[in-house]
Amino acid sequence: MSDLAADIHQRLLERGETVATAESLTAGLVGAELTRVAGSSATYRGGVIVYATELKAQLAGVPGDLLAARGPVDREVAAAMAVGIRERIDATWGLSLTGVAGPDPQDGKPVGLVFVGLAVAGRTPAVAELMLSGDRAAIRTGAVAAALALLRDTLAAAE
Repeated sequence: MSDLAADIHQRLLERGETVATAESLTAGLVGAELTRVAGSSATYRGGVIVYATELKAQLAGVPGDLLAARGPVDREVAAAMAVGIRERIDATWGLSLTGVAGPDPQDGKPVGLVFVGLAVAGRTPAVAELMLSGDRAAIRTGAVAAALALLRDTLAAAE
C-alpha cells in the first residue's frame, strides 16, 4: 500500500493540495499509511479517530440528527465525515471510513460492510460501499487499500 500512498503524495504535491482523514473502523491506519511517505507533512494535514459514535459528531462534524436516524455505519454518515474533516482541518480533500470490522454485526449492519467517503469543495462527496470478507484484520486492511485507491483514482481522473 505504500506505493499507493507515495502516488497520492506525489499527485497532491504536484497540485498543491492536501488531505485529512476521519477514521472509525480503521482507527488511524489510513493516516499511518499516508504518513509512511517521506515529506508527507506537505500533503497530509491530519486526522481524527472517531470510534465512538458521538465523536463522529463532535470531531468529524456529522450532524447529530443524521447519526440518530441512520446510525454510524451509513453512506450519508461517511459523506458527512469526509466533508466535516475536510472543513475542520482545512484540507483540500477529506477522506473517511466507517464500517463493521467484526467479529459481530453492529446495529443490524453485517460484518464487512464499509463505507469510504471522499470530499472536495464544490462537489458532491463520493462514497464507495464495500462488502469485505475475512477476519477483522483482513477487513481493516481491505478498507485501507480501498480508501487509498479511491483517493488515488479520483486524483488521477482529475488530471
